Amino acid sequence: MSILTVGTMAFDSIETPYGSVEKVIGGACTYISWAASYWCNEINLVSIIGDDFPEEEVRILQKRGVSVEGLVRVKDKKSFYWSGKYHNDMNNRDTLVTDLNVLAEFDPVLPESYKTSQYIMLGNLTPSVQQSVLNQLVGKPKVVVLDTMNYWMDVALDELYEVLRKVDVLTINDEEARQLSGERSLVKAANKIHSFGPKFLIIKKGEHGALLFHDGQIFFAPGLPVPEVIDPTGAGDSFAGGLIGYLARTGDISFNNMKTAIIYGSTMASYCVENFSLNRLKTLKHEEIQSRLNQFRDLSSFETRELPPIQN
Repeated sequence: MSILTVGTMAFDSIETPYGSVEKVIGGACTYISWAASYWCNEINLVSIIGDDFPEEEVRILQKRGVSVEGLVRVKDKKSFYWSGKYHNDMNNRDTLVTDLNVLAEFDPVLPESYKTSQYIMLGNLTPSVQQSVLNQLVGKPKVVVLDTMNYWMDVALDELYEVLRKVDVLTINDEEARQLSGERSLVKAANKIHSFGPKFLIIKKGEHGALLFHDGQIFFAPGLPVPEVIDPTGAGDSFAGGLIGYLARTGDISFNNMKTAIIYGSTMASYCVENFSLNRLKTLKHEEIQSRLNQFRDLSSFETRELPPIQN
């Protein structure tokens, strides 16, 4: 049930209405690995860092069952760096700095032990890099999940179409779904995107939950109201990690199990936003996760009763 996760490991500087932090640990691969590690201890990580990335952060991941054989550390170079400021509504942000640094030369080569991974989580990267990773796999994996964004739709749409043909699950937000499909209705957008290749489409709606589309079936997972959203950075990647971790643990790719996987992903995302960086993900207890899963269940659980028609 090994997971292959490909993405960034980075430094973030973040400002929100609740405070600010400088050069904390971030990156899609980091969040995905941490969130997935609560259900799977066979995670194959592929990323690139500079010699400024703390070795202790790498060792902690290894203790959680994350293989770093696919992690490249470039001497005398800096790791990917992103800085952003969130608006008061916490749904919008301004990017202040993006320094690619070592990411500009990221050309992942999978170790032999990684090539038979069965659960593939491709973080938000250049579509050509995502395609390169898929081309190196041996045999057909059980599921391939891909995350992307509107930027790649603007600058690398043909490459994105190519990789989508090999993907089972696509995760994007509602704005990106509309841009990719050219449809305003999310139902029509889902039908169009299915024709590009993905069997499952997950449309993330932030604090308002997520929609799952598959073969004419639709499921809505609510967003769990949390008392304070301190830092939304990494929420989407924590969602992806919880999703792929649960799928790998259960080995079930049915629509019904995918619905549950979305709840597991949403649970990890809801914890991620409660503190800056990885601080909350690093301190989670099994009892807390189970408690929040129960909250999600109760949030949308209700009974119906048949009422007789009114006699006029």
